[in-house]
Amino acid sequence: MTLFDAITDRRDDLIALTQDLIRIPTLNPPGRHYRDICDYLDVRLRKSGFETQLIRAHGTPGDSDRYPRWNIVARHAGGDAGDCVHFNSHTDVVEVGKGWTKDPFGGELVDGKIYGRGACDMKGGLAASVIAAEAFIATYPTYHGAIEISGTADEESGGYGGVAYLAEQGFFDPVRVQHVIIPEPLNKDRVCLGHRGGWWAEIETFGEIAHGSMPFLGDCAVRHMGAVLTEFEDKLFPAMSARTTDMPVVPEGARSSTMNINSIHGGQPEQDDDYTGLPAHCVPDSCRIVIDRRFLVEENVDDVRSEVRALLEGLKHSRHRFDYDLREMNVVLPSMTDRDAPVVQTIAAEIEKVLGKPAQFVASPGTYDQKHIDRIGKLKNCIAYGPGILELAHKPDEYVGVDDMIDSAKVMAGALRQILT
Repeated sequence: MTLFDAITDRRDDLIALTQDLIRIPTLNPPGRHYRDICDYLDVRLRKSGFETQLIRAHGTPGDSDRYPRWNIVARHAGGDAGDCVHFNSHTDVVEVGKGWTKDPFGGELVDGKIYGRGACDMKGGLAASVIAAEAFIATYPTYHGAIEISGTADEESGGYGGVAYLAEQGFFDPVRVQHVIIPEPLNKDRVCLGHRGGWWAEIETFGEIAHGSMPFLGDCAVRHMGAVLTEFEDKLFPAMSARTTDMPVVPEGARSSTMNINSIHGGQPEQDDDYTGLPAHCVPDSCRIVIDRRFLVEENVDDVRSEVRALLEGLKHSRHRFDYDLREMNVVLPSMTDRDAPVVQTIAAEIEKVLGKPAQFVASPGTYDQKHIDRIGKLKNCIAYGPGILELAHKPDEYVGVDDMIDSAKVMAGALRQILT
């Protein structure tokens, strides 16, 4: 039996595996069921001859006895010495959100598509990598080197309880691992070389509480925040839109700098759902927003910080009683793998072989765990490649196509054959 036939014969197994993974609701935040999905993968991969380790990322952001950050790393060694190819997938998924017509954790198969939160991002990719590795091992049992598969926590909230922790423990040391493929959903005909940078910050404006019937005796922090948002609309957003990158970022809108207002909170906290009373009459003395600023490889993170602070300082001088606090929450620098890197060329060649057309080379609009493999692990031979349509990530009725998973598994298995035989 050929390698690709071995994958085609596993179609039903691939569907069932993907459905099982979707049905484990690994919501992050807060980080539910991480141990459950690691236990599931542990049983599966041990049956396939992998040696496994379950690793809790003690002390990382979000880790607690209630929501422990569990990861699994599985390794299968061939008959001789050689390179190690590592497939890394995150197991966490984002909140469900509104607008679903399917059960978000049902794993329903309809017209060749498997629906559910995380189907596309990225449990379909995880399942495809498992099938690719199992089919390769069955076809080439005496291959050279090793194959690793990891399921890691918290990518959706920065990856510090997952890949970052493993990188700090040496799991991505280039002496140990030489090639990393992250099956993120960048479309099956694309090799993703890297991602833009990210800067997250919280801005708080201050006021003075007073009776709502006499707002002139207080100072409304929400109005001050409105002035901040006006400055962003009038100055910052146009300036960002004018900047473009030479990185092959997709989709086209992400070729420019962008910023998302992630959240806004001002005044009295929202009451419990069973509260039936009216709000008190108060002028809000605090308002907070979280901003999610994505920047280009051509930009400097210090300039990104300074640009926002300069607008705030301008308001401090021009607006009566305006005061603010700016708290940085996280920074991720852009990451890009060279187009001539071995894993890039290998996957590109297999895409052309399987799909009959040249691979596209792209960069991701959002960050993913390549940042930690690059910056902490010091391993540059890393890409994202996997099934799924990028624009479906985090959307209602998220799905992954079964045919896309089969094709991606063939590409991944073909890459194993190129590197390890």
